[in-house]
Formats: sequence, structure tokens, C-alpha cells
Amino acid sequence: MTFDRKNYISKSKRLVVKIGSSLLTDSKKRGIRNRFLNHLAAQVEELNDSGIQCVIVTSGAIAAGMFEVGLGKRPTEMAKLQALAAVGQSSLMHRYEVAFKRKGLKVAQILLTAEDLSNRHRYSNAHNTFVELIKNGIVPIVNENDSVAVEEIKFGDNDTLGVLVTHLCEADLLIILTDTDGFFSEDPRLNPKAELISEVKKLNPKIEKNASRSISTVGTGGMRTKIQAAKNMMKSGVPMLIANGNQPFILKKIFNSEKVGTFFHPANKKMPSRKRWLTWSVKPKGSIIVDEGAQNALVNKNKSLLPTGIKSTNGIWEKGEVVRVVDVKGEEIAKGISNYSSREVELIKGMKTSEVFKKLGRIVTDEVIHRDNMVKV
Repeated sequence: MTFDRKNYISKSKRLVVKIGSSLLTDSKKRGIRNRFLNHLAAQVEELNDSGIQCVIVTSGAIAAGMFEVGLGKRPTEMAKLQALAAVGQSSLMHRYEVAFKRKGLKVAQILLTAEDLSNRHRYSNAHNTFVELIKNGIVPIVNENDSVAVEEIKFGDNDTLGVLVTHLCEADLLIILTDTDGFFSEDPRLNPKAELISEVKKLNPKIEKNASRSISTVGTGGMRTKIQAAKNMMKSGVPMLIANGNQPFILKKIFNSEKVGTFFHPANKKMPSRKRWLTWSVKPKGSIIVDEGAQNALVNKNKSLLPTGIKSTNGIWEKGEVVRVVDVKGEEIAKGISNYSSREVELIKGMKTSEVFKKLGRIVTDEVIHRDNMVKV
């Protein structure tokens, strides 16, 4: 059954709102936009009163740090970026606390790294924290822990974090607020005649190609990262919307079913939580290379991976860790939780299930990766 935008939004009782650096900071006045935060708090209060729970994913720690120490241009050195994040995060969080307190709302700071979400046990702990905060009416304010996460500063962006937090707290909708009205047919800064695309039901190469990089002096994202986020959300079965956070009461307009921004329709079937974690939150420890027969069984027949179809391995992992499954050309076809260590897989590769016990002296399970613990790429 296909729903329209109104149906999806009316069913959303928990949402993640991602706020971009360009909304939070004023490069001319060189500071945090308190007026924007006050307006955001007022909108969250209204949503809470309507029974809609909100989680905020915020950017802006490095930008706030730049303003605090008097830097006009974002540096490139890792140590400086980390130091700026450390300075700016406390200042940014204080502004959130003040703005939301005026509306009678309590906030909680949550700083995450990829490592926190990659480990299933820590992922579950983080999920439980979100649930407890939301249950008690406290608004989680989430950011990457940029002061320690070197790789996240270099390669990460908070659009991706918005996707991961949406899955982590099992939200019904991701709203990315930025300084443009949504996704356009072309970059509106370069072509004033570019048209806003109101609905996207299926992504295609043309849409991905048209996504442009940000020219912001304080942020790291751009429309390309937002389209990648949309691609992930659509595949997972959760809707996403890009809208202009500078529009007055933009969240209210969205929940009043006004056609603002660009709405990305999800797949008809929602991906199970465990598979969403496997797909987007985990960094695989290694690779299993399979033959054409195994590839066909995994991709086209939804089968589990057995030892007989394995040709070789790459990397080192222990039982229970996540690995890639790649074809003979090295192209990734799946990810999953391995029931055997890399050493054991090397010993039993190419064997029939009946031969595994003779080789290892034991057999944990017939499958190296069970189909329930695997996601196809």
C-alpha cells in the first residue's frame, strides 16, 4: 500500500530533527543565532504538546568554537578542529539549554562516535538511554564527539548522523533543516530558474548527480550528503524531508501537511532494526570472498552463506563480528555477522557442511553467516 506525504507525517509520533551549522551560526555577526534556537524550542514545545516526541541532531560545535576564539576561517588541521569542537560544544549546549528552558523543556547532551554505534552492546545501551530520556519528557541534543573522533571530523557529516540516530531511537521521520527550501533540479545558487522538487519516490543517477557540495564556511555537509542520507532512509523504510529551517514555524507547517521542502518516500516495507544497524552503523572487520554460486544464492535466493561457497578471506575478526561478503571481483554484495572467526573460515572454506566437524573438531552452526544476520548491499 502506497501512502502520500500526509499519511506518513500524520503517523509520525517520534521524529529526529537535524539542524545544520548554517542555521545555527551567523557568520556576519560571528556568533550563535539565539533567535533561531528560541524559535526551534517553541516549535518543539508545540510538538510535545501534540504528543510528538523530538530528538535534535545538531551541528555547530566547531563553528561555535571558531567564534569563541576569534577565527574567521575553518582550519584544516585535526588538532585545531578537535580543540575548537571542545571549546564550542559547551557553549553550544548552553545556548540550547537556555532556549529550551524558557519553554519549560529539559535537554540532555549526547555525544556519539562511530565506535559507539558499531558495537552492538554499546548501540543497545545508547538506545536505552534515548528511550529513558524521551519517556521522561527530556529532549536529547545529539552531536558527534568531534573533540576525540578524528575520522568523523575528517570524513563524517551530521546528515549521516541524523540517519543513524533515527534508526537508533526508532523514529518515524527524519527532518533535515537547512538554509535552502529543499532539493532543486539544479543548484539554485548557480541557476535561479532551478525548480524545487517536492516529492521523490525513487532516487536515480540524475538526482544524485545534481546534488551539489556546500559552499558554507562553517559546515561540512552539502546537498550530496543529504541525498545520500535520503537514499539510506528510503531503503530502510523510514521517510525523510529536507526543508528550510529559516521559514517561520517550519515544523508546524510540515505537521499541518503543507507541501514545504522535499519529501522522500520510503520503501513499502520497513527494514528490521537489527538489519538497519548492520547496514549503516557497523564498520566491518574484514571480507569473505565467495564464488559465483554462493553469490547467486545470497543475492537472488536469499540464502545463508555456507562454507562451500567461500574462496578466501581478507582481514582478521572473531566470532560474532561483522564482515563484508564480496564477489570474485572484489565488489561488496552483503554484510553480516560471522558465526566463525577469520582463522576458522580459512580452515573450512570450500568445505561441505559435513566436513566442518572433522576439520575443527566441533561445529557451531551450518552457516558461516545466517541470512537473518545478513543485509544485501
